[in-house]
Amino acid sequence: MSAPQVRMLVNGQASDVLPALDRGLAYGDGLFETIRFVDGVAPLWPRHMQRLSDSCVRLLLPVPDVESLLAEALQVAQGWAQAVVRITVTRGLGERGYALPVVVQPHRVVAGFVAPAWAANIYAQGVRLRVCNIRLAEQPRLAGMKHLNRLEQVLARAEWSDPAVADGLLCDTSGRVVSTTMANLFAVIDGGLVTPSLERCGVAGVARAEVLATHAVRVRDIALDELRHASELFLSSSVRGILPVQAVADTVYVSGPVTRAMQRHWRALGFPMEQA
Repeated sequence: MSAPQVRMLVNGQASDVLPALDRGLAYGDGLFETIRFVDGVAPLWPRHMQRLSDSCVRLLLPVPDVESLLAEALQVAQGWAQAVVRITVTRGLGERGYALPVVVQPHRVVAGFVAPAWAANIYAQGVRLRVCNIRLAEQPRLAGMKHLNRLEQVLARAEWSDPAVADGLLCDTSGRVVSTTMANLFAVIDGGLVTPSLERCGVAGVARAEVLATHAVRVRDIALDELRHASELFLSSSVRGILPVQAVADTVYVSGPVTRAMQRHWRALGFPMEQA
């Protein structure tokens, strides 16, 4: 019998059930992390836990025990050479209404999935993007966090069905580039590596943090038109790694030395990247 494709723990017990009145379901009141495991190891685990901890403090949530999370993540990923583990933390139950519960008892869900298979050539040839019509709302209080409300990304992803388009580029309400629906964006412009500022909206990915820590990168506002003049574009994702961008709409790019250097760094961390 083949191994199940999904394994799930709720508060440390095998289950796929949460109370219907959980605040994560009612209000999106919680956070999540999506973590790539390779042979039982998550190279970016410390960065995931740092973001989760910082975000819990910002959302006034108790910080979960990291050792328990790791033990549960290893349990649901056990036996899979390539796994993706999603950790979800909600504020748990509360009285009806938006007021915070007097006593917070968070719920945690740790789910393991077999890592998805991607076309073998995407790391060499890159992916195609489109520009999404929906704009991300600006809310600095929530900027950077991976909170449970992902409706903007859901609506953005509903804008296309063409399998040749791998992801959609998202801008904020002022037309500044933020990210794609699933990844952070980097561009080589005038010879320098830049990435959008995420002070107003967007998710500050852990893969993005790894790039910032290992390469000279300028973080700044980027207008959409500037991307037409970029010599390289690539995406960073904790699950998919470093992906070259082949085209945004009708603008075509070539994978260059900066993208290839970051792919080599990714492989050195322990992530397989076919044909990169």
